[in-house]
Amino acid sequence: MSQPQAGTPKAEKPDKGAFPGTSAITAILREPRTEILGRARRGGIMLPFLVLFIVLSISSGPFFTKANLLAILDQQASTLIIAAAGTLVLVAGGIDLSVGATYALASVVATKLALSSSPVLAILAGIAVGLVVGLVNGVIATFFRINSLIATLAMSFVIAGLASLATSGNLIIAYTALGYAALARTSFLAVNTSTWTMIAVVIALGVVLSRTIAGRYMYAAGSNAEAARLAGVRVQLIRLTTFVISGGAAALGGIIDASRVLSAQASNGETTLTFTVLAGIVVGGTSILGGEGAIWRTVVGTLFIALIGNGFVLLGLNPLYEQITLGGILLIAVGADAWSRLRTR
Repeated sequence: MSQPQAGTPKAEKPDKGAFPGTSAITAILREPRTEILGRARRGGIMLPFLVLFIVLSISSGPFFTKANLLAILDQQASTLIIAAAGTLVLVAGGIDLSVGATYALASVVATKLALSSSPVLAILAGIAVGLVVGLVNGVIATFFRINSLIATLAMSFVIAGLASLATSGNLIIAYTALGYAALARTSFLAVNTSTWTMIAVVIALGVVLSRTIAGRYMYAAGSNAEAARLAGVRVQLIRLTTFVISGGAAALGGIIDASRVLSAQASNGETTLTFTVLAGIVVGGTSILGGEGAIWRTVVGTLFIALIGNGFVLLGLNPLYEQITLGGILLIAVGADAWSRLRTR
């Protein structure tokens, strides 16, 4: 019986703890890129954010105060929740333009139920509405293979129509549902529960995207769907999951804002909200083409836009220029992403 020759490498045993396809997925995510451009994309938002923060702190006395900074976080709580979930969708290679309509529908459903049932049931029902909308979006965009931009845009009209039918075009007022208001108005350590809820959701989604196998699958699905599929990733299921999370987050955001003002309506600025969410995600450095992004960068990007709005108010600037500024920033962010991708090919 022949003996193995000296120097012959032994066959390595497979790692029983390894996840199927993990090495292949890692290879997908390690495609050659220019390191400088990669670092710029990953942390580019921090410098303009810090510069703007310092400029506002110097030019406006009320800006750098505890009351103003907490007010910014409280006002942006819903937007940050929706944007964090929307980051998962973009990273996985999709886009959700129905978040504004879902936000309105869920707030209407929850507010109407808060008048006749317990606040907990109302909140759960509103979130369930968002999850169902997300599931429908995911099925249409993945299993029926309809472009997610078109699918979710069309669904936004359907959802807005349902919200209008539910309210008959009227404002739903729930001033007597004081228990419902606790979701946004209760304070703990001088911080409103809406802010604490936002922090919890953002951290949870950040951990999912950056520290779990599911998050790695999202990056793989958005980076190279075909290669990920060959590596064993169920791309359709991953993308479907991100749409469901996005729908639930949009619903939660709508419920938080409705509980703050104890009212809801079918048309509640959903177009503006959708634009603000998408702008925050893209300005934060998440690629609209998928496979690139991070929750913390979305948070910074969204707060960057919020600081611009806050600065316009505190400095008494013409609000018409705010829209021009935001549009220009979004164009620059999208253009920078496209340029960096061309340079890394």
